Order: sequence, then C-alpha cells, then structure tokens
Amino acid sequence: MTHSNPLIAESEAYFDAVDRMHLDDVLSFFNADAVFTIATHQQIYAGRNDQIKNMFERLFARYAKVWHGDFRHVTSESNQIASQFTVKNTAFDGSVSFKKNCNFFYLKNGKFSEVFVYMAGENSLK
Repeated sequence: MTHSNPLIAESEAYFDAVDRMHLDDVLSFFNADAVFTIATHQQIYAGRNDQIKNMFERLFARYAKVWHGDFRHVTSESNQIASQFTVKNTAFDGSVSFKKNCNFFYLKNGKFSEVFVYMAGENSLK
C-alpha cells in the first residue's frame, strides 16, 4: 500500500523488501555509511555493503518467512520516523514466533543513515 506521507511510505516499502527477503532491495534503502543498531541487544552494524548486508543475509538464512505489519508510525519534519509493528518469523521447521518491535529511522539524502531497533525477546538479527 502506498502511503501519502513519504516517510511512512519509505518505512513500509523497506519492510516489504525485508518480508520478500530481497537483499538488493533491502540494501537500497540504506546510505553506504549507514549504521544499524539493535539497542536492546547492544549490537551495532556499520556499512551497508559490509556488516548490514551480512546481518540481513543471516536473517534470510535463519527463517523460511518473515512478516512485519500492524504498523503505527510517528514522523518528524526532520526526516525521522518511528515505526512500531508486529513481527512474525516462521522457521524452516514451521514453528512461528511473534514480537512487538519499534524502529527509529534517521534519513539523509532520502536513505537510512541510522536505524535503531528496540526488539522484544530473542535477537533475530544476530
């Protein structure tokens, strides 16, 4: 679904790319020097084509399917968005886990420069 607010549209398009497990599309949302922090697990990934790419490769290898939805967003005029959402991860054995997460996105030149993730439960991005 296309949203009239461009920041919300960007956030939801990013999650759609993650749900499709399309690595090139996911990485296209990040600046080359982006930093991705999983604040609740004290992990920091730097560089779109290095640590961030490796993090998503591990995520896509770990699960048969991922889904993000039930979004609630708050945006600012300074290219920032907070997105609260539900996550449904389906393992290759068919088991399913649910989480409630919140991401804070900071954009520079229309792409993510910093992302902070606050994740319930196990770190599915490790």
